[in-house]
Amino acid sequence: MSNKISAIDIGSNSVRLATFADGKTLYKRLATTRLSEGLAFTGVLKPEAIERSALAVKNFVESAYAENVDKMYVFATEAVRSAANGQAFTERVNQLCGLDVEVLSGETEANIGLLGAIGYGDGGMIDLGGASTEITVREGGRIIYAKSVKMGAVRLYDLAGRDKDKILGAIQKPLEEFGGFNAKTRNMYGVSGTATTLAALKHGLREYNADIVQGTVLTVREIENYADVLLKKSIPEICEMLTVDSRRADIIGGGALFLSEIMKKLSIDSLTVSDSDNLEGFVLLKEGRL
Repeated sequence: MSNKISAIDIGSNSVRLATFADGKTLYKRLATTRLSEGLAFTGVLKPEAIERSALAVKNFVESAYAENVDKMYVFATEAVRSAANGQAFTERVNQLCGLDVEVLSGETEANIGLLGAIGYGDGGMIDLGGASTEITVREGGRIIYAKSVKMGAVRLYDLAGRDKDKILGAIQKPLEEFGGFNAKTRNMYGVSGTATTLAALKHGLREYNADIVQGTVLTVREIENYADVLLKKSIPEICEMLTVDSRRADIIGGGALFLSEIMKKLSIDSLTVSDSDNLEGFVLLKEGRL
């Protein structure tokens, strides 16, 4: 069996690398490449977004192999899944580093997010990504609710910018797609960039620290308040406050507002933030272990 496993998650806003060994996450690294830039309007990935994202994958593959990983997985989510030219991206990655990209369905994306956040136990997860949002709930060992909606923080920014009224208008139809499920009594977890960035904000972190972020509880009221603050601040102010890339700073306010509205829609009072997410979940799905 392999001793050291790496996985690369090609998301709509970021490309992320994680390496695991002996049941532990050794490290995670991130490159903000905004693969889904403009996708909401055109339905295709921009050539420059394809190139910078594919190069980020290549760099992560090379760095992982330089650290003697035994096995490498590369997977992509909504941006590649929904783009008319998604295959052009996967072919470019293969050309650069010789690896095949596994493009996940919305259902699989939702399941691995839950698996990464809570393992095989009961509970629920909200994964608000760049181009889509997945919610999954498991009870008694079986999935009782699973939904993937084509709206995330980057897509929302493309459609509505940082205008609160426009954001609220843009999310009404996606919110309806979540239906009438009531998650009030469930233990709900939040994964991915919006949730982890808000947790870092709550702790006043100048540099991201997964150990501090892990297990942070965010109430719906707190998230609403953060959305109001972030949407009123300039991009440079947010970059300074959170020490984040401008391609995270411009989407976090809208992402926070969407997250708070999802929580209200599903009667969720609070979320527990998990730094463990679909990277861990994907390797568990494939290997049965980290």
